[in-house]
Amino acid sequence: MTHHTDARWLRFYYVLRAGVAAAWVAAAFTIGEGPPAGIAILLVAYPAWDAAANLLDARRSGGLRSNPSQAGNAAVSVVTAVAVAVALGQGPHAVVAVFGAWAILSGLLQLATGLRRWKAGAQWAMVLSGAQSALAGGFFLKQATGAATPGIRDIAPYAAFGAFYFLVSAVWLTVARARQAPVGRTA
Repeated sequence: MTHHTDARWLRFYYVLRAGVAAAWVAAAFTIGEGPPAGIAILLVAYPAWDAAANLLDARRSGGLRSNPSQAGNAAVSVVTAVAVAVALGQGPHAVVAVFGAWAILSGLLQLATGLRRWKAGAQWAMVLSGAQSALAGGFFLKQATGAATPGIRDIAPYAAFGAFYFLVSAVWLTVARARQAPVGRTA
């Protein structure tokens, strides 16, 4: 795979991740306090999608052995999807606690992926996103011990920031590629 193929793939991947996260946020705010089954599906689907996306990217980018942080992130996200399903029976505080632990672990793994891919470009946004995810996880854990009852709308801004960072990376890669293209040709 050439660097340009990698950049093309990453642009597509980052747009896909941004779009799915934005759709999830819209659904979370739309359903909000709606039917518990719909909320449960969204809460389990978010880490499940993250697992699938990490697997897809790792396989497209040289395989799981070449991308251990993404393989780890996929594994953590699968466990999280199952843990969220279990936590739903224990209440919203348990769900937010699971999301908190996941945000910390997946954020650190995303940060590691961004550092490993630094030369691919636009990874500063992925590193920043990973760090912010880890910090948000700490906030979720604190929220899980609070008196107020958390809900899906408390998790939605976390996903919105993820969408933002993926979109920034996609735009950054697109602009960088356009600057490198010969006059009269765009990628």
